[in-house]
Amino acid sequence: MKSRREFIRISALGLGGFALAGGAGMALRTALKNGMPEAAGLTPDLTRTPTYCEVCFWRCAGWVYKDSEGKLWKITGNDDDPLCHGRLCPRGTGGVGMYYDEDRLRTPLMRTVENGKQTYREASWEEALDYIARRLKEIAAEHGPECIALFTHGSGGEYFSTLLQAMGSTSVAAPSYSQCRGPREVAFITTYGQGLESPEITDIRDTRCLVLIGSHLGENMHNTQVQEMSDALEKGATIITVDPRFSVVAGKSKYWLPIKPATDLALLLAWTHVIIAEELYDKEYVERHTYGFEQLRAHVRNFTPEWAYGITTIEPVTIRRTAREMAAASPAVIIHPGRHVTWYGDDTQRLRAVAILNALLGSWGRRGGFFMPDRVQVPHYPRPPFPEPARTWREAFPERYPLADLALASGICEASIPGATPECNFKAWIVNGTNLLMTLPDQEQTKEALRSLDLVVVVDTMPAEITGWADVVLPECTYLERYDIIRNSPARNPNIALRAPATEPLHNTKPAYWMAKELAIRMGFGDYFAWESIEEMLDWQFKELGTSLEEMMRTGVKNYPRNFDDLYFADGQDIEFYTNTGKIELWSTSMEAAGFDPLPVYTPHEEPPEGYYRLNYGRAPMHTFARTANNPNLADLMEENDLWVNPVIARMWGLNTGDYVRLRNQDGIDSTFAIRVRVTERIRWDSVYMVHGFGHADRRLKRAYGRGINDTELMSRVHIDPIMGGTGMRGNFVTFILDDKGKEARS
Repeated sequence: MKSRREFIRISALGLGGFALAGGAGMALRTALKNGMPEAAGLTPDLTRTPTYCEVCFWRCAGWVYKDSEGKLWKITGNDDDPLCHGRLCPRGTGGVGMYYDEDRLRTPLMRTVENGKQTYREASWEEALDYIARRLKEIAAEHGPECIALFTHGSGGEYFSTLLQAMGSTSVAAPSYSQCRGPREVAFITTYGQGLESPEITDIRDTRCLVLIGSHLGENMHNTQVQEMSDALEKGATIITVDPRFSVVAGKSKYWLPIKPATDLALLLAWTHVIIAEELYDKEYVERHTYGFEQLRAHVRNFTPEWAYGITTIEPVTIRRTAREMAAASPAVIIHPGRHVTWYGDDTQRLRAVAILNALLGSWGRRGGFFMPDRVQVPHYPRPPFPEPARTWREAFPERYPLADLALASGICEASIPGATPECNFKAWIVNGTNLLMTLPDQEQTKEALRSLDLVVVVDTMPAEITGWADVVLPECTYLERYDIIRNSPARNPNIALRAPATEPLHNTKPAYWMAKELAIRMGFGDYFAWESIEEMLDWQFKELGTSLEEMMRTGVKNYPRNFDDLYFADGQDIEFYTNTGKIELWSTSMEAAGFDPLPVYTPHEEPPEGYYRLNYGRAPMHTFARTANNPNLADLMEENDLWVNPVIARMWGLNTGDYVRLRNQDGIDSTFAIRVRVTERIRWDSVYMVHGFGHADRRLKRAYGRGINDTELMSRVHIDPIMGGTGMRGNFVTFILDDKGKEARS
């Protein structure tokens, strides 16, 4: 009988620490500050290699520069890329730090027992891959291949997904769905028959009014949108920001609505009431394109601004004034759908209200609203068809989340605990490029699932917390050291981009495509990876697309003309939408058929207990999730997060800016580390705020260890969206532990 898996704090085994890193990293930062390669001791004879960024998932195309000795210097944007227009954000320019990070994993690791204690030992690639292939085959034979799951959040996931599908498993989950934008996609699909894609299809560059509801553009550096927002502001566009925190973009806004947290849906319904009651909606558009308007009119009749004021604390005059501002800009108006939208458990319905409001204002398919995207369809290298799986991930929870159209990371986690679900318990995980301990809420559930599995394989560049739970750790080279899938982002015009290795992989690291192919060969699925080399596969794909690997190495990006002349709807044009009625469904027949309210309904959410404050979180322009806190270039810009506290609350607790406090949540869970207090009028008294992605607990992450608080460890209450399974994470409350006031965060 197997023993329960324990978390292992990885020692120096498999980590960096090479002599070059410290000096090279400092030289790189000096060079970037001075803007000259000579400042870092580099020769000016620079060469460049095309890439697209992996620091965040906007995937801007760029160039990696290095000198004649092969030292990486810096990364710049590709002028031909429609996503970045030659300009990278701080994350993108800081990507070189991933390569020079001395804490990188450097060789495969395998779990073993020494003197009765679980630990890791270094292993060869042959031994590690042989073991993984053998265990996967054994688990598939005993339980069925569908009980093997993949968690992925990165470009390499496509190769591991191919491997799983070849085996007969479709249990491939990305936290970007159930922990991020899934409710948004379901809401817009049920309304318009079409999702919002990534990058989003918002026509911000030509908008006259942009409404941001908890969306932190400028702090969350979605490059295209931030650039277009800046352009729109210069052209006189109005911004309306709804946020309990005075964010950076709130400072650029004509209106800031400091809403009471968890009441956004009430505001949206009140805006809808005003738009309809005052006949400010686009009558011709609504009559031609929508279904269910009269039902909507009746539904919102009583949702007046006065009703919403008692819920949101936003004054009725402000609600009416901002609704009229939107209508005056119609159809060049965007009520922005956001990206991370898993907040309170009713998120699909909240995003339905966003979709409905955009429809009333006629912005879908209109200039300055939402454009119709186009993209290149990249052909797969010839391979056999995948077998039909005996079961799918849905079998784990057949009666729940009926409108989920992708596998749920949190659902697979739950279904990995014996007895938690009636069927399809998962027995093995492959985790690629996502630190589940800082990504999924309810850490105890994640840990219990990890203890229950027969096999855990983690593929990563860094010793993230999840690696300490693995049976085998496979060190991946960074995106600067590898080829990858062709980027084919949806955009106004179809485009593709190449990522090529700017340098050889450091240490004993390998790219994901190599790992997946080697495992496939060992397991008898080599036909699904029939190419001899990644260069052969990419060149075949590029030639099918009218170019070649050689040409793409020179250009990095290729833009194509649109396949259709329909960036926007033509005036008077009848459109067939991919919904049950062929119309924009204000009244959702899909929701109705699934047993949910066909129109959004506001439901009050739990209030914080006395002495507790709602935990809000967000992003910073120089960091991505929990991936970058150890990056030497980006940690120089921001090494820890702060806790925003309203001055009224700070006085009550005797807190001052610069104090360090620990936090305790409503369930008695204490933060592992302390966080630095920032007393500011820029946040409501009933909330506190921090940037996500800090408070790492693995000491091998030398820069990130103990720096600030990991908000995820305080998210023990998860409000699941019954429509599609999104994990609402903003229903947690915290109070202050003052014993540590004044101590440093790492203590």
